[in-house]
Amino acid sequence: MFFISVPKTIECVLCAVVFSLLFSGCFYRLLGILQSSGYSGTRLIKWSHKKGNLVFGRHVLLTLLCALSCAVISLSFSFAGEWSAVIGFASYIIFFSVFIWADNRVALRTPLTFTPRLKRLFVVLVLVNAIISYLAICLLNFGDSVWGNHVFTTLRYCPLSVFPLLMFPIALIANLIDKIYEVPHNKTFVKKAKAKLANSDIKVIGITGSYGKTSCKIILTDILSKKYRVLSTPRSHNTPMGLALSINNNDLKDYDIFIAEMGARHVGDIAELCEFCPPDIAVITGICPQHLESFGSIENVIKAKSEILAGGAKYFISPDCSSLFEAYSGDNCCLECVSDIVCNAEGSTFTINLGGKAYKAHTRLLGKHSVENVAISAQVAYNLGMTAEEIVAAIDGVDFIEHRLQLIKSGGVNILDDGYNSNVKGAAAALEVLRSFGGRKIVVTPGLVELGVLEEEENTRLGEQLVGLDFVILVGETLITPVKNGYLANGGEASTLKVVPTLNAAQEELKTILQDGDTVLFLNDLPDIY
Repeated sequence: MFFISVPKTIECVLCAVVFSLLFSGCFYRLLGILQSSGYSGTRLIKWSHKKGNLVFGRHVLLTLLCALSCAVISLSFSFAGEWSAVIGFASYIIFFSVFIWADNRVALRTPLTFTPRLKRLFVVLVLVNAIISYLAICLLNFGDSVWGNHVFTTLRYCPLSVFPLLMFPIALIANLIDKIYEVPHNKTFVKKAKAKLANSDIKVIGITGSYGKTSCKIILTDILSKKYRVLSTPRSHNTPMGLALSINNNDLKDYDIFIAEMGARHVGDIAELCEFCPPDIAVITGICPQHLESFGSIENVIKAKSEILAGGAKYFISPDCSSLFEAYSGDNCCLECVSDIVCNAEGSTFTINLGGKAYKAHTRLLGKHSVENVAISAQVAYNLGMTAEEIVAAIDGVDFIEHRLQLIKSGGVNILDDGYNSNVKGAAAALEVLRSFGGRKIVVTPGLVELGVLEEEENTRLGEQLVGLDFVILVGETLITPVKNGYLANGGEASTLKVVPTLNAAQEELKTILQDGDTVLFLNDLPDIY
């Protein structure tokens, strides 16, 4: 009988193990997208349906190649009897390996990071694939034992070629299974961080806003580090787990101040962060229609950001949005303390008022919006006890912030790297900085994202702002149509506009036009989920 045949059972197990391991390796890109999506199955599904997404076509191609090659190899070795199907397994080894190699060749913009959570998810994925493939292989062998047809015996493993078409549902299933552990584990981890923070004497600064959070955090860290021991959340880690990781992975006794960047995509997100990490000082950097795709309205954006003020912390709000938070009482220090701002390609000079006295300051950072981030950071530092002289000296030493209007000089060309996810106000500021440079001015952009119903309107307006530049290179297919339309409708020259499919193609295009003295602005870099 089939079910008690030891050789057949060994064959099924070995085939399932080889198949599931190789097939699991084909999930590299999906796992990267899932990680970038915050392990949200809904966002993964939305990504899969984005215009121009070729992932389904690639899976279909992989299915067809596996089916055809498996059939050819199996039939070529039909003289080997029932072993011909096992020999046909070579097709999966070949094409799954090629797919894994090709997937790794197309680098994710946000590199896949093998965090403990991702490792656990991958283990679950391998187990799910092993179970499904084992059941499928057993079923095919059972069918062979029942029908005993020579053709079916030879080709019995060809149906396994449909597995690439199941990659999305399998990834979603594995993610759901993994969450059975992750959700309670994360709650426990955050609870531990809350208790640890509550038992420490560290002063907490919470920073939120639609834009400028990370820049302000880095600037404030640089300034305060001249006098205090400062711990801040790394990169753009601004979720409960991101804050909890910084708290739990460090000895808080080694620090005086903890700077927590606080992000949000829905009303209630900031309140959740403040519940376990209540700030002593709150900073709101600015408000714009960023993340409108998830918030739904600008009113919800304001409501969400105002949650950082509900705890009664001393707060500092950028002047361009201070009127939105007038209902809150407290020591509201805005940026009217800054005047005489002069921005050019060499940096920015300005006058800042600290403690009722005016001080001249200089920063190598570019643009008025950078001065605003510096100024609000200076006010916080002064409030925490640094002298005006210490602050001014620290401001002069603040270096460029990676991917946030970072100036890079290369081979006679100025590169303005503003590749981090841009916003409406940040884009306008970046273009203003670009125009402050001499020589020819070139912009490379895929448009602006996460603007919800305003996406087409704001990208059309972005196109209008590009008129007058020497070259405009639009990247991709998702958002560039309204940018292109806005550019051409407002007098932009079609001869100076180029549309390319990828950033690599844009870089190749630049090689054909760049000359000494040019300045290139890389405005926004679409995350992989776009």
